[in-house]
Amino acid sequence: MKYTSILFDFDGTLANTNGLVLGSWKHAFRVLRGIEQSDEFIKKTFGEPLGVSMQKFFPEVPVDEAIAIYRSHQKDIFEEMIEPFPGMTELIRELKTRGYKVALTTSRLYNSTMVGVRKFGLEDVFDVIVTADDTTKHKPDPEPALITLEKLDAKPEEALLIGDSMFDIKCAHNAGVKAVLVGWAEAVSEEDLSGPDRPEYFIEKPEDLFDII
Repeated sequence: MKYTSILFDFDGTLANTNGLVLGSWKHAFRVLRGIEQSDEFIKKTFGEPLGVSMQKFFPEVPVDEAIAIYRSHQKDIFEEMIEPFPGMTELIRELKTRGYKVALTTSRLYNSTMVGVRKFGLEDVFDVIVTADDTTKHKPDPEPALITLEKLDAKPEEALLIGDSMFDIKCAHNAGVKAVLVGWAEAVSEEDLSGPDRPEYFIEKPEDLFDII
């Protein structure tokens, strides 16, 4: 099978936002619950839209209010704290050079996504960027991937979706797309990797993708 289109997740896949996300969740739990929440508990939300997680953890708090508390922690440090995972920007640029269609498919909102994209110098590299602002349903629903494919004018069987969470993997599968899990994922268990939604491919390093495509 010849793959022509490569879809990338943002948080935890392209961008190392893990510390920032953990810190923001811990801040929210301190303010709204008065507790110190564990990293392991929080990591289970990685890849899930923020509003969905907020409703689950703080059902008695208006979602907008809870999100405002979460975002207050990272308001002035977001751009400073995020960095691309080693080799990821080089991979995306090389894919583009080789003629592949490259896209970003993320549950993050457009404005903060673009802060990262610009910082990493990729604003003129991605053919398509689909964020939470572009969808009514979010990962693991197939809508984000399907919208991306439509914008790319690509078929599901021609695409790969690269992610770090089971939300990414299930989104890919629900859209008929093969999934690639990155080796630096922090929110995937051994059970996930042997279950019915296990990813078709696994890469330890970004350049390993070339062995697949």
